[in-house]
Amino acid sequence: MNLDDDGAQTAKLSELIADERQAMFTTTAPDGTLISRPMAVQQAEFGGDLWFFAEAGSRKVEHLTRDPQVNVTFSGDDSWVSLTGRASVVRDLTKKRELWNPVVEAWFPDGKDDDGIVLLHVDGDSAEFWDSPGGRLATALSFAKAKLTGQPYSGGDNAKLTLP
Repeated sequence: MNLDDDGAQTAKLSELIADERQAMFTTTAPDGTLISRPMAVQQAEFGGDLWFFAEAGSRKVEHLTRDPQVNVTFSGDDSWVSLTGRASVVRDLTKKRELWNPVVEAWFPDGKDDDGIVLLHVDGDSAEFWDSPGGRLATALSFAKAKLTGQPYSGGDNAKLTLP
């Protein structure tokens, strides 16, 4: 895949996060401290935005009402993604019902109609990804080759992109 064009980069980004269900979701606390926590991604098909469920009274929701800037990171067996965007708190029962699944129910046993559950919608601004096909073994071999040959390490694809 030629990663020189934005469409190919966006397609590659979508491919890298398609199977990832967990992400680290980072917000900014009122004192400026960055706070990260693992969260389950609710929409696998990536078009520049992501969805998460949260408790309406949670710290992350409080953070977002003060500063909507977030970072969401994914780490797979051989890839890493860092996405920056703006998050909003969404109270849309129809969307909650659309995204609801048994995993979410494990965290929120009172069900999708509970007013204490909100959605967090992340509208991505930009992203960077690193993809090292072949996993850790291929990465180790590439590193060893670089050390033996004196050539710079080439760990796979890396791209920065602005999201639509």
